[in-house]
Amino acid sequence: MPVPAITTLRSTIATALSSPSLWSVFSYPPATPIANSIIISWADPMLTSNDNSNLTISPTAHFKITMVIPAFDNQGNLQGMENYVIQAFTLLSQSGLTYNAPAISGPSLLSLPSGDLLMSDISLDILTTWS
Repeated sequence: MPVPAITTLRSTIATALSSPSLWSVFSYPPATPIANSIIISWADPMLTSNDNSNLTISPTAHFKITMVIPAFDNQGNLQGMENYVIQAFTLLSQSGLTYNAPAISGPSLLSLPSGDLLMSDISLDILTTWS
């Protein structure tokens, strides 16, 4: 796969993570997170450059991939999150993207008026182009 441009990278990652029978994928943070979804957002820093004077050297884009599932009992929601992590890595490995996923956050609880959700983040670093 060719290195994707910064301007199309979020949608490229969303396509790579698509699994309609398992979750919905948002290439932007939605107004309200929903259960069984993946949310792609920029991390901080957004981009890092390896050479400040040469546009031919690929920058690295940094993302936060947030996985959201219903918060059931302790066993059910942890097993669900573990399965989500495995599926996300499987799909990313099949995508052809040049990436590094150096860390996965521990699950945390998000309480909304509609109910509790369990969330976990995958840090994702991807080579991209300036175009």
